[in-house]
Amino acid sequence: MLAKATELPADEVVIDLEDGVAVADKEAARENLAGARARGTLAVRINGLRTPWWRDDLAAAAHADVIVVPKVESADEVEAVAELLAVGVGLEVQIETARGLVEVERIAAVGSPLEALVFGPGDFAASIGVPVLTIGSGVSEYALGRIAVAARAFGLQPVDGPYAVLDDVEGLRAGAHRALGHGYEGKWVIHPDQIGPVNDVFTPSPEEVERARQIVAAADGASSLSGEMVDAATKRLAESVLARFSR
Repeated sequence: MLAKATELPADEVVIDLEDGVAVADKEAARENLAGARARGTLAVRINGLRTPWWRDDLAAAAHADVIVVPKVESADEVEAVAELLAVGVGLEVQIETARGLVEVERIAAVGSPLEALVFGPGDFAASIGVPVLTIGSGVSEYALGRIAVAARAFGLQPVDGPYAVLDDVEGLRAGAHRALGHGYEGKWVIHPDQIGPVNDVFTPSPEEVERARQIVAAADGASSLSGEMVDAATKRLAESVLARFSR
């Protein structure tokens, strides 16, 4: 898996030391980190701060571009990890519990090196008692919205969590569209086959790009374009679409 990850067309590859690794395999997984590479950003998800493994995980992930911290429930936890990071290493935190959501604005306000808030749909559903058995189903619109607002308010990227049904492309696309509709920058995937559909959703179509360019080029003030009123706010919407296209 580590060898294959070096060739995947993903913006970020997250090497997992947490839920994807059995307790008996924690040390062996940590030892494998030395061979981890990525075409884009290399991230390592350490174990949470309420476990005995996280400090050793952090030390072993010294060559990572980003550290992902799961199940974050306070700004203090973010600061505890940030203090141990080398200069230039980014930090992403997962909001996965009811307490984490209650604290999300204070978490987002921590500042650098914090870069992103990542929604964890499986643990969050379990935390609030949603009766589903699939990670990524029964997603809380409230949680998605609140995390996105907190992230944007403090200049962070909101990122959606994964959808666990590997052969349900339509379900995956629906979840990606839902996240995009809340202003999310992207979505985690758990299989290479999911990368293409998610990238398609989060990449503006040629028609959307052309429309956005026409709006940006429209006269200042309120005007009409193809039967629709456009103004300064519309131009800001268009600029957001073009910014997503250029990434």
